[in-house]
Amino acid sequence: MEFRHLGRSGLLVSEISYGNWITHGSQVEEEAATACVRAALDTGITTFDTADVYAGTKAEEVLGRALKGERREGLEIFTKVFWPTGPGRNDRGLSRKHIMESINGSLRRLQTDYVDLYQAHRYDYSTPLEETMEAFADIVHSGKAHYIGVSEWKASQIREAHGLARELRIPLVSNQPQYSMLWRVIEAEVIPTSEELGVGQIVWSPMAQGVLSGKYLPGQPPPAGSRATDEKSGAGFIARFMTDEVLTRVQRLKPLAEQAGLTMPQLAVAWVLQNPNVSSAIVGASRPEQVHDNVKAAGVKLDADLLKAIDEIVEPVTERDAAKTESPAQRP
Repeated sequence: MEFRHLGRSGLLVSEISYGNWITHGSQVEEEAATACVRAALDTGITTFDTADVYAGTKAEEVLGRALKGERREGLEIFTKVFWPTGPGRNDRGLSRKHIMESINGSLRRLQTDYVDLYQAHRYDYSTPLEETMEAFADIVHSGKAHYIGVSEWKASQIREAHGLARELRIPLVSNQPQYSMLWRVIEAEVIPTSEELGVGQIVWSPMAQGVLSGKYLPGQPPPAGSRATDEKSGAGFIARFMTDEVLTRVQRLKPLAEQAGLTMPQLAVAWVLQNPNVSSAIVGASRPEQVHDNVKAAGVKLDADLLKAIDEIVEPVTERDAAKTESPAQRP
């Protein structure tokens, strides 16, 4: 496993991190989830990402149990706050009330005294940013989180929050956006701003919800049991990529992966890691062998000719609109 600094901070994270969105507590039974976490640890992954909202708070519980007994100082545990975790009107958003209550709930579920990174899961237009950042500052200063991050924030929002963080003497070091060969909306504005401010990207969905694995074929129904067939969680996210034009172009990447000696998932993960502003790529899994396969993307260097060939294939179906980085106009 290779390691990178999270932004310009001193914190080192594994190039590939393990995330349990969708899987733990919902799609995958706990025994299988624990096996995947063990596989991640065995392959050298030390960075684990979750969120209070995943599986209605169950994902944090599963991860906490799976990591129990591990040396805490050898792990980097990340979680997030914003989306609803209860029926109440204050059980969501980035108000001081919700943030302070949510960190306590997350620590209890994760069975830890602190998280290494606490992230704002979206931008909250209903709460003054000063209130949000002051709450984060209290959490950092109390020792419940070491660093602060955001997820899917626009460049202007990251810049304003970073300025407040400096005034409050807390380290805002990361952004967690969607990023893949097919979804490159952060390249125009978010990445240049992040590079300037010393903020690193922890990217999710480097395989475009599994589309870049090549398992979805144009003109054919998705495989039984795949994310595209899961109406409860996966199908809505993957739908934007499930067009014959996209799937046809993805199939054209297979010879390039073979030429590089990589599987399609490895090529997709290695591609995002070529961006120097990417600190870590999050992978999920429902089986341990998927972890063992994906982790082989760590340390891979793709040459310029290969990167150019990839661009030529996917460019017509690549999304680059910076406006696609967005948060709900109102609290969900």
